[in-house]
Amino acid sequence: MTKNPKEVLKHYWGYTDFKGSQENIINAVLNQQDVLALLPTGGGKSICFQIPALIKEGICVVISPLISLIQDQVDGLRKRGIKAIALTGGIPIEEVSNLLDNCIFGNYKFLYLSPERLQQEIVQLRIQQMNVNLIAVDEAHCISQWGHDFRPAYLECSKLRGLLPETPVIALTATATKQVAKDITDSLKFIDPLIVTDSFSRNNIAFKVFWEEDKRYRLKLSCSKVEKSAIVYVRTRRLSQEIALFLNSNGCSASYFHGGISKKEKSERLQLWMNDKVKVMVATNAFGMGIDKPDVELVVHFQIPDCLENYFQEAGRAGRDGNEAQAVLIVHPSDIDRAKKQFLSVLPDTAYLKKVYGKLNSYFQIPFGEGKDKSFQFNFNNFCSIYELNPMLTYNALQILDQNSVIALSESFSKKSTVRFLASKEQLFSYFEKNRNLVGVAQTILRTYGGIFDFDTKINTQLIAKKSENKEFIVVKVLEQLQKDEIIDYTAQHNDIEITFLVPREDDSTINVFAKKVRERHTLKVDKLNHMLNYVKNDTICRNKKLLKYFGETATGACGICDCCLNTQVEHRPNTTITAAVLEILKKKNNTSREIIEKLQYHEDAILASLQELLEDGKIKINTLNEYELITE
Repeated sequence: MTKNPKEVLKHYWGYTDFKGSQENIINAVLNQQDVLALLPTGGGKSICFQIPALIKEGICVVISPLISLIQDQVDGLRKRGIKAIALTGGIPIEEVSNLLDNCIFGNYKFLYLSPERLQQEIVQLRIQQMNVNLIAVDEAHCISQWGHDFRPAYLECSKLRGLLPETPVIALTATATKQVAKDITDSLKFIDPLIVTDSFSRNNIAFKVFWEEDKRYRLKLSCSKVEKSAIVYVRTRRLSQEIALFLNSNGCSASYFHGGISKKEKSERLQLWMNDKVKVMVATNAFGMGIDKPDVELVVHFQIPDCLENYFQEAGRAGRDGNEAQAVLIVHPSDIDRAKKQFLSVLPDTAYLKKVYGKLNSYFQIPFGEGKDKSFQFNFNNFCSIYELNPMLTYNALQILDQNSVIALSESFSKKSTVRFLASKEQLFSYFEKNRNLVGVAQTILRTYGGIFDFDTKINTQLIAKKSENKEFIVVKVLEQLQKDEIIDYTAQHNDIEITFLVPREDDSTINVFAKKVRERHTLKVDKLNHMLNYVKNDTICRNKKLLKYFGETATGACGICDCCLNTQVEHRPNTTITAAVLEILKKKNNTSREIIEKLQYHEDAILASLQELLEDGKIKINTLNEYELITE
């Protein structure tokens, strides 16, 4: 194996030179130095640890937060003929042992694993037996409680420093404030690290915010102009399906991608998009991490994200080839209040945490000072119903108790049952004539959930039982029968999950240990959302400048291409050239203002100003179809 980084780059990736600070980072790692690499999305972070790992003897251990991201990187390495192993969830313990043996004896170069896997004693013991040449912590902002995506399990990464004290560590992220960067270096116990920050400026991306009463119209308009590919980010699985359907019905080829579709479907849809068979991918926020598609020319956020870190990372998936691209955020006036309600009203405070913890102990009849290491089957819906608790607030409270090691929840806690009706309404009528015993439950479902014929819809079986005056197990039996008869597509997730109490019951004292941290996290989330909303409301300061300032960087000048910059450049008054173009269009056919805007490449405000002038001069009028038409003498 060559010892020259550029030769390795050319051999495996086909590039002749590095970009940004890649070479500087690689050389530092080769010199056994710890590194924190703060590189923008598309900055080539993975190469920074993959190349030195290939040059050095031994194996590189990579900690990564998402299974999809791990699998993408492992598949990419294997396609290049590089031996890599992914240690993801769902693998039996015997197979885990065999895979770890392969890492010790099989000449593998990369072991990818989640931070949760790192908590397993067998994994820690085997890693100590490996010839580890480098530890790479990807998406390293997850280790910081001040980061936008804090994951307590990431704190386990610091154990690797104790297990392998002589091995250098590289931490990589595309979004980190100064506070987060310090937290990363402290948590990972860095020794005299090289801290590299490449400019986060994306001069080829035009950041724009559109305020719209009709958001779907603006989305259709933006996507219809895409020549290569686009991503539309939404927050819910159902909305991803709805928007994809809307775009397809309006002539924009689109597919959707979310965590609820099968692995096979994900692979098929991703390939269609990667191979340009589908132009627009409508997806929830995890989509795009680790996916190498440089020609995305448009990224749309259809809803307001919870923080600038997430927004900037997702928007940065546009224009990775260096060509002109757009990052568009479409906002309805009501979205501001909706974002506050969605992100802030569901944050449990310490009083609510204490309440939920107290109810848990009552629910399972745990005496004071006892309960440690006891496990129970837990029906979440039943628990919320008995104590009249807000399900979303309670869900988040249980997650916080889990994160702070008060309880441990089984992995199935976040999963939900889904239903989609496959039969037509006519077929249902005929079916229920023959199966009257199923009518009550089925009709309750149909009356409770809209769009259940078109989309996989999350359902609450206990709510259905209550409304239909049945026991929950009866509802489940009806659903199973409907699925068997191919009336519905039903993904079952039993309401019972396992909950384990990790500490003895101490009531308020249990929560007081981490109460301050909860309050700080709450304040942080409020602060991050406020920064996001200030960005949305801003209409004067260059958006690129505003984003860079948030990440601690000073822009050298205005970008000149965002909506704020364009608004200062464009004269929002009638223009003779635009007026002539409008008249030329109306000579051929009557058009609405939307149709005229779509046909002309001028700024919307200038077009509307010309239309207003033509109306005032009596040269055009608006007909009963709300179209502009020429006034002929």
